[in-house]
Amino acid sequence: MSNRERNNREKMTAEEYYQKGNEYRRQGNWQMALNNYLEAIALDPESPAVHAKEMLDDILNFYHKDYYNP
Repeated sequence: MSNRERNNREKMTAEEYYQKGNEYRRQGNWQMALNNYLEAIALDPESPAVHAKEMLDDILNFYHKDYYNP
């Protein structure tokens, strides 16, 4: 990561991290989405990223026994 990118990241707001997380989620990049949601939550514990992270956790933790035992 370049210094410019690092400086831009340091200036991002909770809302910007949340929106960036949504972009990554739509692309299917779950890890980057989660990272951005966590950054948003760290800056603002009342951020909508809290709910988005919970939903992403549910998706990643989904288990259906019939899918694994056809």
